[in-house]
Amino acid sequence: MKFKFENLIIWQQAIEIGEDIDMLSKKFPDKEVYNLSSQIRRAADSIALNISEGSIGQTNPEFKKFMGYAIRSLAEVVTCLHKAKRRKYITEQEFDKHYNASFNLMNMMIAFRKNIK
Repeated sequence: MKFKFENLIIWQQAIEIGEDIDMLSKKFPDKEVYNLSSQIRRAADSIALNISEGSIGQTNPEFKKFMGYAIRSLAEVVTCLHKAKRRKYITEQEFDKHYNASFNLMNMMIAFRKNIK
């Protein structure tokens, strides 16, 4: 039997974004290994982690709180993408791809959080 969070589209997409960001961050220079590379990976992984943590055995207000953490983590990913683009670690096309995926997930997560009763 599956955990209920595994059925959530937002969790599934958050898992994908985490893996995509992990691959993307490997392109960053070595000097960023403990800085921007680490930061963007941790923020991206935190999205799915907070969704799953909030969905298990929590009250609805607690789930909303964890969804807020997930939304903030995604905003952090977007900021890191901007930094990576400005520092020329990623191309405009890579930025656009990950920015658009983040934008779509953000809208879905905000709508999901609003519907938690």
